[in-house]
Amino acid sequence: MIYPERLNSGDRIAIISPATTVKEEYIDGAVRLLHEEGFDPVVFPHAKGPVSGSFASSEECRLADLKAALHDPSVKAVLCARGGYGCVHLLPHFTDAEIRENPKWLIGFSDVSALHALWQRAGVASLHAPMAKHLTLEGRDDVCTRRLIGILKGETVMAYDAPSHPFNRHGIAEGRLVGGNLAVLNGLAGTDADLLSLQCDEGVVLFIEDISEAIYAVERMLIRLSLSGALHRIKGLIVGQFTEYRPDKNFGSMEEMVDSLLKRCGVTGIPVAFDFPVGHVALNYPLIEGAAVRLSVSSEGVALQSVTE
Repeated sequence: MIYPERLNSGDRIAIISPATTVKEEYIDGAVRLLHEEGFDPVVFPHAKGPVSGSFASSEECRLADLKAALHDPSVKAVLCARGGYGCVHLLPHFTDAEIRENPKWLIGFSDVSALHALWQRAGVASLHAPMAKHLTLEGRDDVCTRRLIGILKGETVMAYDAPSHPFNRHGIAEGRLVGGNLAVLNGLAGTDADLLSLQCDEGVVLFIEDISEAIYAVERMLIRLSLSGALHRIKGLIVGQFTEYRPDKNFGSMEEMVDSLLKRCGVTGIPVAFDFPVGHVALNYPLIEGAAVRLSVSSEGVALQSVTE
């Protein structure tokens, strides 16, 4: 796994909009914050449009921005301004070789999970982390912002804690940390960017999150992962934040459904951490995809830590 170089004062960070439209004030806010942190943020030509339907710009323009950012040697990191939908349009236009030959931090979450899958396929670490809206509204002192900036500056050892949860399953697991938005990852099933088909000698610790997905829809995705064998190959599972959904006649909560499904599908003997702070919420810990980690779940709580490779 290739880790991108640490950023130094004055290094350029490209800001692009690879998917849905984003408010200009969020991009401007991210620029201000990154300037204050000593970086040189560069808003790429089509990050603010011209808008094409629901997309920040046309597919060709969004692709041009990401290609340019990736191949520009002066750019050390790429911040996606927003997710939404549209990153999947860009997947066919990148090879593993060009990503490996130009390793730089890709930053974002939600729909950006599709791009993280590309980086993982190429063997380059990436940052599942807050984007422009968070940086603008939460500011420099926010714990997630501080951790994001720290990682960019070379502090790549992760150490996160979370409280215990009634559905947690105790245990310890080590493996490569991969995951992201469940609906996006599910949409890549069977493709050469299928993140969950990637095999690592040390196994996988999977994290998942989503927004505005019905309980039955998430259950269907997880059943597919079980039928494909993916859920039975992972070493540990982190269930992040599932937001903006309603209870249904079968389950009172998403967590209740996931717990029930794991039991029905025979996914046992691995640690499972529920309600972990990652997803479409203010407390959205930056996670290094591809990092070797140890997940420890006990009655005292959850610990996710980097391990030495």
